[in-house]
Amino acid sequence: MDDLHVRPGPGSPRGMRVPANELVEQFSHASGPGGQGVNTADSRVQLSLDLRTTTALDDVQRERALKRLAGRLSGTVLTISAAEHRSQRMNRTAARLRLAGILRDAVVPPTTRRATRVTNGARRRRLEAKHRRAEIKNARRRPGSD
Repeated sequence: MDDLHVRPGPGSPRGMRVPANELVEQFSHASGPGGQGVNTADSRVQLSLDLRTTTALDDVQRERALKRLAGRLSGTVLTISAAEHRSQRMNRTAARLRLAGILRDAVVPPTTRRATRVTNGARRRRLEAKHRRAEIKNARRRPGSD
């Protein structure tokens, strides 16, 4: 198994390289239809990476990843499953691509929102729309209820 390369992006301008010895692959029977081979071929792939001990992340990236992926982690281990293909090789590739994408998205620095004001035009359009709606509702009333 080769090292996992993660493309450069925000939070990792040079990309990342996860050493192959830090990745744990497990294979099992995939569920669902598949004909004769479904019960004999171990085509489902589970790819695991311990985010706490990996050398691919620096301290800032590690804290971001652990915080953002907290709901997906078992302890500090991130596990990705792939069973959409019939072949184990294609599922291994799919799991590696999915793990790379998740890691790339997890280390993106948080963005800060710049406070803005509602424009005068937007405020005027909102009030005009409310006025039109009120007129429609007033037109539904019985005549003479003024």
